[in-house]
Amino acid sequence: MSDRLAVRKTYKLYVGGAFPRSESGRTYEVTDARGHFLGNVARASRKDARDAVVAARGAFARWSGATAYNRGQVLYRVAEVMEGRHVQFCEEVSAAEGLSGSKARAAVDAAIDRWVWYAGWTDKLAAVLGSANPVAGPYFDFSLPEPSGVVAVLAPQQSSLLGLVSVLAPVLATGNTAVVVTSAERPIPAVTLGEVLATSDVPGGVVNLLTGDAEELGPWLAEHADVDGIDLTGAPASRAMEFEREAAGTIKRVVRPPATEPDWTADPGLSRMTPFLETKTVWHPIGI
Repeated sequence: MSDRLAVRKTYKLYVGGAFPRSESGRTYEVTDARGHFLGNVARASRKDARDAVVAARGAFARWSGATAYNRGQVLYRVAEVMEGRHVQFCEEVSAAEGLSGSKARAAVDAAIDRWVWYAGWTDKLAAVLGSANPVAGPYFDFSLPEPSGVVAVLAPQQSSLLGLVSVLAPVLATGNTAVVVTSAERPIPAVTLGEVLATSDVPGGVVNLLTGDAEELGPWLAEHADVDGIDLTGAPASRAMEFEREAAGTIKRVVRPPATEPDWTADPGLSRMTPFLETKTVWHPIGI
């Protein structure tokens, strides 16, 4: 019989490519679906959220300036690294959501496949959403999609991994950078996803994961002047309208929360990529 003590894991934030503790020093207990203790997780503060926005803004030029094909390769690499930690993700999703082993595996498989799906779209968006416009004059006129900038994402509260990937991957595929507030009750799969992102090819600052309370951090991210869009999927129903009003003050792009929990296994289409794209129209004289 071994008397070795297990190495306990410290669940931290993921900001700017590093894993800091909350500057406030706050943590909270996370339990599994049956109420059994899983760990103490950092509770992000407004200062942590501000640091995450700074990191996301700093990474935007490099990420948006990469070729669409390169971004697709990077997102595919995330799927590769997740595949290598499949067993860990299955265990964490099962504990967090109270799923059977087979259902947890299905959720993890779908989350990995979702990265691959969005990776395949990165270099096709311009062809599908762009256009060559007819004009009455000696000009070429082209309209092309471009990323909005820094996007805040309030992740789904129920679907700890598949739902998280389903709202994060489209933000990245379109060239935006992200500040994500994870599920408060089920944050551990998100922390592990942060470890995957840190060991894949995603540049530091492109994704920033904050464990904590969307009700606390949501209003501040909604009103932050350097956040260009916000996905309110995981916002508390009682405060979603308030968050939307706060976002209107800085003319953000807003994705409203769904009336009911979406079917995250369904084909997502383009509906989560188009909200955080801007259309740039370029005129060029013919013959010059």
